[in-house]
Amino acid sequence: EVPFILASEQLMGIEAPPRAQWIRTLLFELSRVANIILFLGDMAVQLGALTPVFFAFRDREHVLNQIESATGGRFHPNFDRIGGIKDDLPKGWLAETKATMANVRKFCDEMEELVMGSQIFEARTRGIGVIPPDVAQQYGLSGANLRASGVDWDIRRDNNIGLVYDKLDWKVWTHTDGDSFARFWVRMQETREACNMIEQLCDGVPSGPIMAKVPRIIKVPAGEAFVSTENPLGEMGYYIVSQGDLTPFRVKIRTASFNNVSITPWILRGVYVPDIITILASLYFILGDIDR
Repeated sequence: EVPFILASEQLMGIEAPPRAQWIRTLLFELSRVANIILFLGDMAVQLGALTPVFFAFRDREHVLNQIESATGGRFHPNFDRIGGIKDDLPKGWLAETKATMANVRKFCDEMEELVMGSQIFEARTRGIGVIPPDVAQQYGLSGANLRASGVDWDIRRDNNIGLVYDKLDWKVWTHTDGDSFARFWVRMQETREACNMIEQLCDGVPSGPIMAKVPRIIKVPAGEAFVSTENPLGEMGYYIVSQGDLTPFRVKIRTASFNNVSITPWILRGVYVPDIITILASLYFILGDIDR
């Protein structure tokens, strides 16, 4: 919902108040953590390790509880509005969120010991499914899949629109190997980095209104806009065309999963059959995301 709202605000010439921007960014990163936690556990279960995925479901619940307590929804809360957000944060929510990040850090430490410390995991991922940086860019990979091939590109830093990443102290993680292990490693570091950003956001949320002045009946002026954001799976972009009506004339969604899965004919050439599941799991695509 964030890139769609940002594209609509761009067409209307509206900017959300600072407090709304900080809360949007905070919830955006919480969703990233909840998403990648499941990947870290699920990647291990594809190789026969059951314990990590149980840990992942356990600790993801803490993050989803925070999202739900603020928005009323767990996965797709529909919380953003043109000009701001639906509601303000509940009392005590920021402190609870910071405490939740301590649990997430502990989970990352457990994954590092249980999964990355396993000789079996290393043998099944090191040098498997290598994607050179030029091939990654040719296929339009984005997010951790691109950064795991050594390409230092993150929309949050390089093309930020409407969110407050430029006010935070954080790092973009890359890896040069481009293999299944590198893709897991980069997502592990990005989860820890998201915890750092969330804590900064909790400490820095300014006071003030959460909504700009917008008409009660919204008609977006005629025009077109494209806004992309760094979603957990990679670049999520919305191209919106308006003819000045109550609904968009055209909406085109650029999903990360479509490009992430498009490289499979190239990357699976000549690999052993048991390595297919490892490679596909490391690319981390969602079939419903492809169908957009």
